[in-house]
Amino acid sequence: MQTFLSGELTDAGHRLVQRVYYEDTDFSGLVYHARYLHFMERGRTDYLRCLGVEQSSLLAADEEGLVFVVHRMEIDFRASARMDDILTILTSTEKAGGAKMVLNQEIRRDDTLLIKAKVIIAVINARGRPRRLPEALALSFLGKAADGEQSGEN
Repeated sequence: MQTFLSGELTDAGHRLVQRVYYEDTDFSGLVYHARYLHFMERGRTDYLRCLGVEQSSLLAADEEGLVFVVHRMEIDFRASARMDDILTILTSTEKAGGAKMVLNQEIRRDDTLLIKAKVIIAVINARGRPRRLPEALALSFLGKAADGEQSGEN
């Protein structure tokens, strides 16, 4: 199976594979807890990229601009990774609409769940004010076509 640099979209969301490097570890040889945030950010960013969304284009799309910022994050640290481990970062959309999205993320080493997180993303304009997520973008996060399918309650 070929894995692309930005990962791949799956029926469940997005899948990204990353190796743990020395720089990701602390003195104990385990991945430093804050580095998991980096892995999850890469997963979210490449999820957007695989959906055909460039964040810089969203900011420049109109005079208001559109930006995603992390509003809240709940993280469950379940097990540790070590240097040279191959990690899989899974990202899926629970909710997308209005001025927020809720994403679920997992970091796994093979079948072992290392990290489970719920990330609430605020959608804002370039001035930092809340902005509605465009419907077509919300539908793509939900894995639906913008051809009239309903996105459900958001």
